Amino acid sequence: MDSKELDRALAEAFEGSESARRVVARQARDLADAGKIEAELGFELTPEQIVSNLNDAPEDHDLVERWNWWLDSLELSHGGYNRFRVRPDAVQD
Repeated sequence: MDSKELDRALAEAFEGSESARRVVARQARDLADAGKIEAELGFELTPEQIVSNLNDAPEDHDLVERWNWWLDSLELSHGGYNRFRVRPDAVQD
C-alpha cells in the first residue's frame, strides 16, 4: 500500500491534522504489511478500503478516533488488532 496515496485519500475524506494523517497512515501500512486483513477478511488493504471502513465510524469522531473505532471492531471480531491502534499521545498537533 502506498502511504502517500493513503495520506491524500485521508485528507480528501476527513478533517484532521497532517500529524494525525501521518500516524494513521503509518499504522495502516504496518497493518497491510502484517497481512491480517487479507488473511482473515479476504481483501487487500487499500486506501479506498480504509476510507470506506473509516466512513462507517460515528460522524463526531476525528480521524484517529475513526481509525481506532475500526480497529476495535476488528479486535472484537477477530482479535490481534490492538497493536495497530493509535495512542493519543502519538499525535502531535
